[in-house]
Amino acid sequence: MQSYYFLVFFAVIKIRFFNSFFKLFSMRSIKVLATNSTNVFLREKLQANPFTENCCVRAITQTQGKGQRGAAWESEPAKNLTFSVLLTRLDIPVEEQFKLSAITALAVLKVLKQLDVANLQLKWPNDILADKKKIAGILIENRLEGKNIKNAIIGIGLNVNQENFIWAPRATSVKLLKQKSYDCDILLQKLVDHLEKDVYKLKNLPIETILTTYKKYLFKFETPCTFETKTGQQKTGIIKNVSKQGKLIIAFGDGILQEFALKEVKMLY
Repeated sequence: MQSYYFLVFFAVIKIRFFNSFFKLFSMRSIKVLATNSTNVFLREKLQANPFTENCCVRAITQTQGKGQRGAAWESEPAKNLTFSVLLTRLDIPVEEQFKLSAITALAVLKVLKQLDVANLQLKWPNDILADKKKIAGILIENRLEGKNIKNAIIGIGLNVNQENFIWAPRATSVKLLKQKSYDCDILLQKLVDHLEKDVYKLKNLPIETILTTYKKYLFKFETPCTFETKTGQQKTGIIKNVSKQGKLIIAFGDGILQEFALKEVKMLY
């Protein structure tokens, strides 16, 4: 009898542990038929309630979705994933904010690898390419508290089942690459799970460790490429590194290394 009660007690403790574990890595999910931007949706939600916990919002139609450099994100309604994730209590030093960007990009890449999507690369700062065509993009908005990132709204666009791209000729989708359709809801759950777990698991690692993995997939790393500066000048250079602040370090013909932040240089390929 004592053994029986011990087993019951152990089973209850075990169930409570796994329920707590699941709760830690699960979040509220919101699906809307249409919104101008899922990032804006979550930003307004957080402004209305600063105590909002981790959550995800997916839009079937996103009318004003943006990518890096303010570019519009082309997405047919219901065929792709356009969503944003709110992550709270991050406490990442602001000087290491690129760590969050790199972890996010690598999490998306990890899920695509599980789908056997081949030839995956990361185009600085955080576009995901497949066969040198854009398959996903990321846009992050950080909320600071002192010198740390307290919360982040991570917007992700992933081309899933779209087959025709009008304004983005260098775009591709999972369906185009794998020749079959995918359930967007199931794929969304995988992405959110990996993203949340990886961010909280890896956020305290040294930024150099994250960058080492990031550079393994970096598009055109150590390869001659043409770049255009913000003044319109075009010249050939080689990507040599990515700084802890996320700046692209390029060596041009004169051998001098130059650092570029977002919008200061554009890769032409």
